[in-house]
Amino acid sequence: MIFKPTIPDEDGKIKVNIDSDLVLQAMIDFDEYDNAIIISSDGDFYSLVKYLYKKNKLGCVISPCRETCSSLLKKPAKERIIFIDNLQKKLEYKKHHK
Repeated sequence: MIFKPTIPDEDGKIKVNIDSDLVLQAMIDFDEYDNAIIISSDGDFYSLVKYLYKKNKLGCVISPCRETCSSLLKKPAKERIIFIDNLQKKLEYKKHHK
C-alpha cells in the first residue's frame, strides 16, 4: 500500500486523483509481478490494461458494474474482465436456517 499526500481544494474537499500514480507504479514494478489485477471502471486505465494484456501480464480487470464501466476499459481487457454485479449470487451472504 502506498500513501499519497493530499491537499484540499478551495471548498476544503480532498480530491484524490491517483490514476496516473497507479499507472506509473504498475510500470515501475513491472518486472516484480507475474500478473496485475486492476479494480476499476475508469477508462483512464485503458493504456495500462492494453499494455498489460499485450505483455501477458493482465490477470484480470474487476469492475463493480457492467453498466458504469467505461467501454475504453472493456475493449482492451477483452475476456479478462469480471463484473462484480454478475457475481452477486455467488458473493452474497445467505443466512442458512437450521
